[in-house]
Amino acid sequence: MTTSAEPRTSPTSALPDPEYDVIVVGSGAGGLSAAVTAAHRGLRVAVLERAEVCGGATAWSGGWMWTPGNPLAHADGVAEDTEQFRSYLRAALGADYESDRVEAFLDAAPDMVRFFHERTALTFVPGGKICDIYGDLPGAGTGHRSVAPAPADLRRLGADVAALLRGQLYETSFLGLGIMAGPDLGGFLAASRGRIGGLVHATRRVSRHLFDLVTRRRGMQLVNGTALVGRLLRSALDAGVAVHVRTPVTGLLQQDDRVTGVRISTADGPREITATRGVVLAAGGFPADQDRRRQHFPRGERHFTLAPRTADGSGIALGESAGGELRTDLASPAAWCPVSLVPYRTGRTGVFPHIMDRAKPGSIGVRRDGKRFVNEADGYYDYVAALIAATPGDEPVEAWQIADARFVRRYPFGMAKPRPVPLWPYLRSGYLKRGRTLAELARACGIDPAGLTATVAEFNDAARRGADPEFGRGSTPFNRYGGDPAVGPNPSLAPLEKGPFYAVRVVPGSFGTFAGLATDARSRVVDSGGAPIPGLHAAGSDQANALGGHYPAGGINLGPAMAFGWIAGRELAEQRSTADGRR
Repeated sequence: MTTSAEPRTSPTSALPDPEYDVIVVGSGAGGLSAAVTAAHRGLRVAVLERAEVCGGATAWSGGWMWTPGNPLAHADGVAEDTEQFRSYLRAALGADYESDRVEAFLDAAPDMVRFFHERTALTFVPGGKICDIYGDLPGAGTGHRSVAPAPADLRRLGADVAALLRGQLYETSFLGLGIMAGPDLGGFLAASRGRIGGLVHATRRVSRHLFDLVTRRRGMQLVNGTALVGRLLRSALDAGVAVHVRTPVTGLLQQDDRVTGVRISTADGPREITATRGVVLAAGGFPADQDRRRQHFPRGERHFTLAPRTADGSGIALGESAGGELRTDLASPAAWCPVSLVPYRTGRTGVFPHIMDRAKPGSIGVRRDGKRFVNEADGYYDYVAALIAATPGDEPVEAWQIADARFVRRYPFGMAKPRPVPLWPYLRSGYLKRGRTLAELARACGIDPAGLTATVAEFNDAARRGADPEFGRGSTPFNRYGGDPAVGPNPSLAPLEKGPFYAVRVVPGSFGTFAGLATDARSRVVDSGGAPIPGLHAAGSDQANALGGHYPAGGINLGPAMAFGWIAGRELAEQRSTADGRR
């Protein structure tokens, strides 16, 4: 099995021109947002991507963006006052609330969405039912604050986009077919229960995917992150952006303390390219850099990221070489996500993100003592943060997600799929553990049998009443939305009582890093004294998280990445060119 369907044809190997107005290092959401924005304002722009394909971690993401106040919400008749967003963020971020950058984000997000939706190939669909995570805080939203890329057909986006686009992450797909949160996922779950509408939907989607694999050797139905990057690439190419892959940037050029271009590595040796307006660093942060992880992550050497291996801190290092500072004074160094490790017969190990299965009724998370440690239906960030906090220093940071037979046939359970997909491949590989009783399952996992049995008995008694007195699961709109509306009285709670019982091992992972280069509200990289470094901007994970290293809503990686990329592109277009020697 492979992680993704890579392109059948190679992108152009032509070298970049010797001079552009703007050079963007990296091709994720932040970088492509900056590139398209600058190009639409009349600038000559190049995107330089080190990998063989474009998209970085964005292409493997869910594609959702937290963009409060966006025009799609207004079109649906929802017009919230900006003070509601401020109130929510003040409560969620606490002392980490940076008013200048938060205000810049809240101001830019609606305009960014409007620009791309109305003027480019990137169109959006609204998240009308997606709730903010902390529903008990003032100002929390219950929908219409998020947008996602509209699904796209790769045939229509064009062969040039297909040659550049990173494929779907295998672990978050069904045989390589991406599934989008909302009605698409709902259709597949309905199919697992034998409902006619769901079976028709799943059959249509899977049949078309199999046809594409036979005739095109890759999936052509783009959703989630692949749709976002595919549409951004189409927008960039339409705007005249030069996109170059296999083009590592090895250094920044500076003159009189201003960044004036980059140095790249080519088959013929190093080459210098001038940027008359400036350079945008958007190379994906450092989740794949073990040395930086060890320095800044709790137990960072045991960490499994959902970002590609090229997200190794190269953009951060470039910024530091020009006087930029790595900010680590955030609530968390990374956007945590609980993951499980998927062994394949080829010897490869996949990384699966536990995003939606934890909130479904009939499953709990426990540590080796058999006790729960978190509200499993809360955000993925909260799950890992609680796991790290609950684990003594002499123990590995790991948990086990536990479910009964009814759950695993009704819902996805980690990488395992519901009925009619068989479970035996996951049992044979050791990914899933199974026991006829809870005690037998506990012994197979190294969990305390008495502790697990007591925990499940106590949980079941409360779950039958729709309550979770220990952690309050199902008490917020976010919890309930992630559950199953067909289950009552609490859509996020059901007892674990039908054997055999199953478990999957969960370990800390991340979508990417929050720690990044210090920037101001205009996306400009600043030095240790807070002064902007002329000609140098940052976006995406190369920029320190604008929400202080917190995770108050789904899509707070991509929303700020797109918004601050848009700000960077706008700022560069409004600067004077240095081509004539002016600063």
